[in-house]
Amino acid sequence: MFNDLLIQLVKKGRLRWQKHALERMLERDIYRSDVISVLENGEIIEEYSEDYPFPSVLILGYKEKTPVHVVVGIDKNNEWCYIITVYKPDKEHFEPNFKTRRQ
Repeated sequence: MFNDLLIQLVKKGRLRWQKHALERMLERDIYRSDVISVLENGEIIEEYSEDYPFPSVLILGYKEKTPVHVVVGIDKNNEWCYIITVYKPDKEHFEPNFKTRRQ
């Protein structure tokens, strides 16, 4: 549902980088180009259709061989993608495939 719109917004450059995401990226040595690559090539592993103010998704992608999660909010009406946070998932919170949360 979100995948096609997300790719369109990325191609149009309709990205808004939230301060929190930029701070986390700086701490974690993740660049904007890495995030864009995750958005273009990654896999949506969770959807949060009830999130406010916009529905959001969790995307898994890779920076070289390192897994990266990106959470984005999608404003369909105004056609913006908000980069909310970016992090490197760990095996304490996720299964080895980095797609499934540990219980």
